[in-house]
Amino acid sequence: MLTSLRRLLGYRVLIQTLVVRELKARYRGSVLGFFWSFANPLLLLLVYTFVFSVVLPARFEGVDNYALFLFCGLLPWTWFSSALTEASNSLLANGNLIRKVLFPAEVLPLVAVLANMVHFLLALPILILALVLFVAVPPSLTELLWFPAVVAVQLLLTLALGLMLAALTVHFRDIRDLLANVLTLWFFATPILYPWTMVASRGPSVAGLPPAGKVLMDLNPFTHIAISYQEILFFDGPFGHWKWLLALAVAGICLFLAGYALFDRLRDSFAEEV
Repeated sequence: MLTSLRRLLGYRVLIQTLVVRELKARYRGSVLGFFWSFANPLLLLLVYTFVFSVVLPARFEGVDNYALFLFCGLLPWTWFSSALTEASNSLLANGNLIRKVLFPAEVLPLVAVLANMVHFLLALPILILALVLFVAVPPSLTELLWFPAVVAVQLLLTLALGLMLAALTVHFRDIRDLLANVLTLWFFATPILYPWTMVASRGPSVAGLPPAGKVLMDLNPFTHIAISYQEILFFDGPFGHWKWLLALAVAGICLFLAGYALFDRLRDSFAEEV
């Protein structure tokens, strides 16, 4: 496995080429082209602002601008869910490449994750501009220094799950349909539509143990990513979730190694199954 990991670094140019190809293919034939990477999040933000300010005014303690609060968690979730959906189907959709003896199959789920990360990064200027215009206290420099770390942890976690799903979906096609439902449940179990404090204090608790709501939140890895983005970009105050983020980084490294080992173990069977 270590040999395969070292070899993966040599595929940097191939990965970059395939990511660019994927980005161009997504907007091929459209008049605005890459401009949609900025227009889509802007339109989405305007829709959420209208809906949750006029149609269904949302009120949570400590959340003054609900649309921006929602956007801080929704953008990274869109990257996460879209990347996993595309990565799970990446090997099946590129069977002609998999059957080539020398083609590195692990590149395909990586390209799916990285292409969606580029869309996430292209949407960030819209969010940052909205935060500057409508949030009373903009993020401090210290908080912003943590932002790349959160992106890196999310990238690591997404790559790990993407590799696992890509390898398993080749043998169990039902995963593609099951994943859509799991991601829907996962979305509502993550504090994106609501602040985590709303759920963390709920549920039964045993003497000496935290409430059940907090335990469930802590077991959800994307909870800590969503809260990290919210604390850095939206809420006023120091970044207090850094310990959980570091713990998730360690877990992400272990999960990535496990995911790559699984992928490497099943690699020889891909050409027959796709």
